[in-house]
Amino acid sequence: MASRSEDDTRNLKLLGLGKMPQLDHGPDKSILEIFPNRFPQRPYIIRIEFPEFTSLCPVTGQPDFGTIMVEYIPHEFCVESKSFKLYMFAYRNHQSFMETITNSILEDLVALMDPLWCRGKGLFVPRGGTRIDIFAEHFKKMPSEDDANIKYAVNAWKMEQR
Repeated sequence: MASRSEDDTRNLKLLGLGKMPQLDHGPDKSILEIFPNRFPQRPYIIRIEFPEFTSLCPVTGQPDFGTIMVEYIPHEFCVESKSFKLYMFAYRNHQSFMETITNSILEDLVALMDPLWCRGKGLFVPRGGTRIDIFAEHFKKMPSEDDANIKYAVNAWKMEQR
């Protein structure tokens, strides 16, 4: 018999369905699912990378390809990875500018999880000889001592990524 952690999975609905949910209506934060952070006393960084991102240009309808990365320090909740993948799939037939997509992903995750810090990165494949990378960031408002600790952790993380 396998051992089991104390992770709270009671509210997760998409895992184990055996079928894809309906994604015809495009990206919506209701696709995303969250679970309780078991370690809220410790600021730690979660990084999710989706290297097969596609969407459509709102003017030409041509496909845009890229990598979407999300980095965050959870507060009370973490995003469930399969729901994040399905949320990314919902962009495949969605027409929107890359800047809007990156900021919308950040806004949806912040609204859902209320993380201590979150950064969305859209690293798009060059089209017409032009590369576009978008970085959007959010810091939760908190008391100055906690704020300083989170900003220190974020800066240390950014330095390690170089």
